[in-house]
Amino acid sequence: MIGYLEGKLLKKEQDQILLLNNQVGYEILLPAFVRHTLKAKKIGDDVALYIYYHQTERQPKPVLIGFNLEAEREFFRLFISVEDIGPIKAVQALSTPVREVARAIESRDLAYLKRLKGIGNRTAQKVLATLEGKLAKFALIRKAEEPAEAAPSEDFTEQVHEVLIKQLGHKRNEAKELIVAALKRNKNITTAEELFEEVYRGEVH
Repeated sequence: MIGYLEGKLLKKEQDQILLLNNQVGYEILLPAFVRHTLKAKKIGDDVALYIYYHQTERQPKPVLIGFNLEAEREFFRLFISVEDIGPIKAVQALSTPVREVARAIESRDLAYLKRLKGIGNRTAQKVLATLEGKLAKFALIRKAEEPAEAAPSEDFTEQVHEVLIKQLGHKRNEAKELIVAALKRNKNITTAEELFEEVYRGEVH
């Protein structure tokens, strides 16, 4: 199974790209929010994407779906766990960044979800019922996609620091500041899960 690809951009189409890797061209579907980040890329430029690989008995032809961050792919896996949302429908629906969709779900913003392509009231309700309370860390994904840097830290904050940098795209100092601010607001935090929740609350408010 393909989980990650790096290569040269051969072709850009409306909803997908053709990526050359080891003399093989891969057609990769891109949600609109990912396509937007690749707008400046020209033919021949290097592109690196995390890949969600989809193939079933009903869908025997493999479908590759690309993301800039591992966390975006992880969110996608959760999103398609909702009844009535398959991979292709999810690609079409995710026209806005994952962090914004995650925040809408965590804040029960039904109106926002209904604006996503193909997501009506009934499906939006299912999204909330299935995913609410599970997406705090995805709401922290950094807006600008910058290279992740190595993360120092200590005790239970290390896990949060690593995820903020390597999965959610924050810079090392930025991640440290988010953690320090969260610990100042709540001195009773003792687990990584509690720290994530406090960082998320600080970002939202």
